[in-house]
Amino acid sequence: MSGGKSGKKKQFRDKEKPTDIRLSNIEAAKAVADAIRTSLGPKGMDKMIQGKTGDVTITNDGATILKEMQVFHPAARMLVELSKAQDIEAGDGTTSVVVLCGALLDAARKLLQRGIHPTTISEAFQVAQNKAVEVLTGIAQPIKLSDTESLVKMASTSLNSKVVSQYSSLLAPLSVEAIMNIIDPATATNVNLKDIRVVAKVGGTVEDTRLVKGIVLTQKAQATGVHRVERAKVALIQFCLSPPKTDMDNQVVISDYTQMDRILREERAYILDLCKKIKKSGANVLLIQKSILRDALNDMALHFLTKMKVLVVKDIERDEIDFVSRTLGCRPVATADHMLPEHLGQADLVEEIHIGGGNKVVSITGCQTNAKTCSILVQGSNKLLAEEAERSIHDALCVIRCLVKNKNMIAGGGAPEVELSIKLAQYAATLSGVESHCIKAFADALEIIPFTLAENAGLPPINIVTELRNRHAEGEAMAGINVKKCCITNITEENVLQPLLVSISAITLASETVRSILKIDDIVNTR
Repeated sequence: MSGGKSGKKKQFRDKEKPTDIRLSNIEAAKAVADAIRTSLGPKGMDKMIQGKTGDVTITNDGATILKEMQVFHPAARMLVELSKAQDIEAGDGTTSVVVLCGALLDAARKLLQRGIHPTTISEAFQVAQNKAVEVLTGIAQPIKLSDTESLVKMASTSLNSKVVSQYSSLLAPLSVEAIMNIIDPATATNVNLKDIRVVAKVGGTVEDTRLVKGIVLTQKAQATGVHRVERAKVALIQFCLSPPKTDMDNQVVISDYTQMDRILREERAYILDLCKKIKKSGANVLLIQKSILRDALNDMALHFLTKMKVLVVKDIERDEIDFVSRTLGCRPVATADHMLPEHLGQADLVEEIHIGGGNKVVSITGCQTNAKTCSILVQGSNKLLAEEAERSIHDALCVIRCLVKNKNMIAGGGAPEVELSIKLAQYAATLSGVESHCIKAFADALEIIPFTLAENAGLPPINIVTELRNRHAEGEAMAGINVKKCCITNITEENVLQPLLVSISAITLASETVRSILKIDDIVNTR
């Protein structure tokens, strides 16, 4: 008895405060994971988010939900950052990574309650993470970027869990075509998504969404009577076509009509001179950058440009300038004196098109540069649907980008997680001591993904996951949950595929976040 007592005393006992802090952090982070768990998978629920200003967003994208959520607890905020990191790295799997992190934290909490030191758990989780990446890489299948059919299947898998899933047959090929337009499939190792401009506009339906090899401007053309220009020479200007103003408040006191006439005459001559310089350069389409300090374009300038038959689009946003100038091959002009023919861009056609609902956009196509850029015009019958379609297309583009970075694919539908769980449990059995116990807990936590997929699809989760484990134990590595047929099938035959990078990124980032939270033993508030 005495030997047993002395052994108990030697066993690791943490001080009370660090334990409470750890458990508090784990509970706060788990609460965030549980909040978005119901949004996982193709049968996941959507969330309606109301902002401070009353704006409503309907989405089931994990990164969007967490970004809009008001999270105050510092540990819970780490999960928001985790979702953001997954969105940047892979673009998809933002809900999965948070759900996985919540399950790993729950596993860590149970291990802590058994008296295992947090550092031991952290190191074991690191070993399990490395082994998981190794196993995933082993079951992955290589893919060629020339295999458009497989790329479309993976983009469809990403879109199937979105609000606009019924349009996946249209949006998936469109996303793949957009990526293929801006890269060379033979040599590409990454994709700059800034070369694809996704524009959401209310009008028409999601079926009217199209790919434009050029630029789509959401601003309307000004009333100059010109709505279509062929063989266009486009000028992009950053100065205002309106009378100059001083930097400080001033008053001009006029005592008689002659002085007023003189001011108006000078103003007219100044604006006419600007318009003549624009016309002299040969420009017949004018894009004007948005100005905050004064009107970018006044009525008198519009009158002169109408006579000169120039198509005018004003209020081009500052962040659009780079994309427009790269696509058109033009140079933004800061002053009228620099309006030279060599600074203009050229395009085959610039026209204003109606998109339904009384809305118009300006389309610029046939740009005579080798710039690998394109635009996607996303349409929707209302603002909520158009914005959700835009977010969904972004996720689909990110999935194709993952395949360009790492040309390997794996099955979806919870198949890789169950395969990992079994392989890690087998690996844990070869080890001894506490590490083996921790890796087994890590392996069990991975089953949260198939469990949640089944739960959200209205299937009995325990029966489904048990059957899934049996099928994988028998060597069916591609067996996954088919939520459409409500059973377990070879998921690759159902075209449920995903990039390897999404799963590797999710497991790596979730594991790192759990290890960070475990290492925290106090929260210090500064003044």
